[in-house]
Amino acid sequence: MPQPNNTQSIQQEGRIALAMDALKKGHFTSVRGAAESYDIVNSTLLRRVHGRPAQRNSRPTNCKLTDIEESTLVQWILSMDQRGLSPRSDFVRRMANLLIEKRSDSSQGSGSGVGKLWVHNFVQRHQALSSRYNRKYDYQRAKYKDLAIIREWFHLIQNTIAKYSI
Repeated sequence: MPQPNNTQSIQQEGRIALAMDALKKGHFTSVRGAAESYDIVNSTLLRRVHGRPAQRNSRPTNCKLTDIEESTLVQWILSMDQRGLSPRSDFVRRMANLLIEKRSDSSQGSGSGVGKLWVHNFVQRHQALSSRYNRKYDYQRAKYKDLAIIREWFHLIQNTIAKYSI
């Protein structure tokens, strides 16, 4: 079954919220009646009434890292990138495996690390991260960040202005 697009799911969530509100206010005596009038699947509304969150709002059970560990890993990647040391995917995978190893007991097996495509999926999940290629650092541009060279150039300009009375 194809996944509904974003506007369809937003509309369905709105109808579910309206149906639950109508049930709480007593406009309907049964969940089935509310589901039919708001054009919602009966079982979906029944689950929501019993407190089960939407599937897109719940965390999958097979996630290797917790939310805190993932946010820490994102911060580490961004801090490395700010320093000019963009981590490669194998470094990110090793860091994720290190986080899993530190959290888990020593009784678990060694096969509980992240997979080969985990880093790609991780980057897709977080908007703050994006893959890009590294460029060679231009030496000529780097020279112009040196304060001594900049001061020397301004002294040369100042001497030229003074010499030719500009």
